Parts: sequence; C-alpha cells; structure tokens
Amino acid sequence: MPFHSVVIFGGAGFIGSNWASRLLKTTEARVHIFDNLSRRGVQHNVSWLRRVAGDSDRLKITVGDVRDATLVHRAVQPATEVYNFAAQVAVTTSIDDPREDFEINVGGTLNILEAARKSGRKPFLLFTSTNKVYGQLGSRNLTIAPTRYRCADQRGVSESQPLDFYSPYGCSKGAADQYVHDYSRIFGLPTVVFRMSCIAGPRQFGTEDQGWVAHFLYSALQGRPVIIYGDGRQVRDVLYIEDLLQAFESVRDRVETTGGEVYNVGGGLENSTSLLEIISEIERVTGKKLQHTMDLARPGDQPFYVTDFSKLHRHTDWQPKVSVPRILENMSAWWKANRDLFTAFVPARVPISALQHAPEVAS
Repeated sequence: MPFHSVVIFGGAGFIGSNWASRLLKTTEARVHIFDNLSRRGVQHNVSWLRRVAGDSDRLKITVGDVRDATLVHRAVQPATEVYNFAAQVAVTTSIDDPREDFEINVGGTLNILEAARKSGRKPFLLFTSTNKVYGQLGSRNLTIAPTRYRCADQRGVSESQPLDFYSPYGCSKGAADQYVHDYSRIFGLPTVVFRMSCIAGPRQFGTEDQGWVAHFLYSALQGRPVIIYGDGRQVRDVLYIEDLLQAFESVRDRVETTGGEVYNVGGGLENSTSLLEIISEIERVTGKKLQHTMDLARPGDQPFYVTDFSKLHRHTDWQPKVSVPRILENMSAWWKANRDLFTAFVPARVPISALQHAPEVAS
C-alpha cells in the first residue's frame, strides 16, 4: 500500500484505538490520534497504542477538541485519510445538555469537513453515524415471543428506510450524517457514512448509557447488577469490532465505488439478540449469574432494530463473520487478561433527570 497519512478523530476510544492499532500493524501509514481523552478508560487505550507503535515515529497523539476549528484544520491538513469517530455518544447526555451535544456532533463534524475541503487533498473521509437516525421505527409489524420481539420483515432495516431523527442525539448525529453525505455531492469529497448498530469487542469500557453489551458482560464478571428498562425483549444486532474494521478496509479500498455512499452496518439477523437472550448467553459464557432488575421502558425505545447490510455486501462483498457467542467469549477473555484496568473503573450512573425522559435503551 502506498504511503498515507491518517488522522483519527476520537482515536483513543473503543473503535478509534482498534482501528489505529490495525493501521499501525498492517500498513506503513502515519497515524495521528486526535482525542480530548474525556471518556474514562481511554488513557489505557493510549498507553496500549504507544506499545503497539514501539520505537516508531508513526504514531502522533494530539489532545484536542473537535470544536476547535484551528486545531482540527492543523490535524487534517496533511492527511490522505480522515476518520471521524469523535462524538457525544449518549442519548441521555444529549437530553441533559442539547447544546453541547449539537456543538460536538454537528459543529465538530462541520469543522472536520471544512478542514478536509480546504486542504486541497480531497482525503478519503469516513464518518460513523448511528441507526438512531431512523427514529422509533414504530410502524414495523412485530409479534411478541417469550424472549424477544419478532419482525415479520426478516430483511432488517435498509438505507431506504425514511430518516426520522428522534432525541437531541438523533438530531445531531443525523444532521452530521447528512452534512458528510452532502459534502460528497457538493464538494466532491470521497466520503462514506456508516449507520451502525451495536458494536462490541475488546477495549470497550461500556456503561449503562452506552456500550450496553460490554456493560452487561463486565457487570456479570464483576458481580454488579444491571437495570433492564422495559421487558427485555428489545432486539438489536451486534457486530464484532474486527468485522467493523474489515468493513472500513472494504470501503476504503473500493473508494471509486463507495465514495459518496451511505451504508447500514451491523451484525444482521443472524447476529441479533434480545436483552433477555444475551443475559442468558453471558451467564453461559461466564458461569456467573447476572443480577438484574426491571424498570419501566423508556419512551421512544426501538423495540426491534436489525441491520440490512446487503448494500455494503453488494458493493464490497463484506459480511460479518463473528457470532454473538464468540464475541462474548473473546471479550470475556480480554477482560480476564486485563482485569487490572477495571479495578478502579466504575461506570458512571446515568443522570436521573435524563433517565426520566430518555428515548433509547440500547446503543
């Protein structure tokens, strides 16, 4: 692969650090991590990336905020590839502070887009969006089974699903999603938008508010109870981090086809699970009981979301490979090998004021 320079906004987070590691191990790229290091646990990821890079000068780390247009411009200027994973990621936090949510998710994304446009390089730019841009999906024909909701349409949600932003978070991510898509149409930037379902894997420091698979699994391993909002039959599809990284590679390496496109990315129907089902699987994998209590469903929660990734498969031949049981087994093994990272790490409780109005249960 020819020389390239990569900047990863949010590069110390779960997705960003895994992608940076992949690039350092498999390419000769110079990798620039741009992150405000605000999320608990990410300092461990930074230390890990420094070990991966070793004595090489290929890793650069900037502690910065995407709302700082000057700093963003400086980071993007030499880049041939730009990855925007930086975000305010929680629905509940967006309800507590909609303005900050907007400034980070929309304003920060616009700063990155403008920096890419003005650089003159037309770098490849990938933005990670969310399935929340499709709203509540209340019109889907569902039936109730003992452990999950079932949908008459087995194909999942495709990109033809109408957008229906819901919650400040949905609005901010949706607006950023559309800005990224439009900068390809108007300014010719080779952008790709991934509307993602649940991503899980090692180096994810999940909380009740975001990263629910990791939150459930690590709670079981540490003997902490969790709260289920609703009846637990809500269904999500889960995608392993390594499968997501392969999707990044697939669209990057086929930019003549994928540039300017929007893709739904997730585990699909075969990798779908309800909250009740994944609790049972976690208990099987860990041999530990996950204590949980039930509470009222949150208004607006999607009872059923499964990704139709057929467009991405048509364009790149990509499809997920790792099953939910294997995902949990891999994450459990990583936790056991790195349990010292969690001794002082207690996930933050979601603000009560946000919980009273939060429209989502799983991220």
